[in-house]
Amino acid sequence: MIPLTVIAWFLTFLAIPPAIYAVESKDLLSAGIAAGFADLTAAIIFLVLQAPDVAITQAAIGAGITLAVFVYAVRRTERWEK
Repeated sequence: MIPLTVIAWFLTFLAIPPAIYAVESKDLLSAGIAAGFADLTAAIIFLVLQAPDVAITQAAIGAGITLAVFVYAVRRTERWEK
């Protein structure tokens, strides 16, 4: 059986590319979705590390409400590229 720390490290490395993409992306909508994916991966990491209360909070606030508000705000703005 694989130790939980190995799974947590794997998920941590899985969350790094979308976080970097969210910071470096010029497209705000795709950056928000990438940040939501990184937040959801963080919630799974907390669940693997046996912190279900933190995982539920991270999934609800970090990946859920924050992403929804961010997407709503981006949709209400105009795009500048042509």
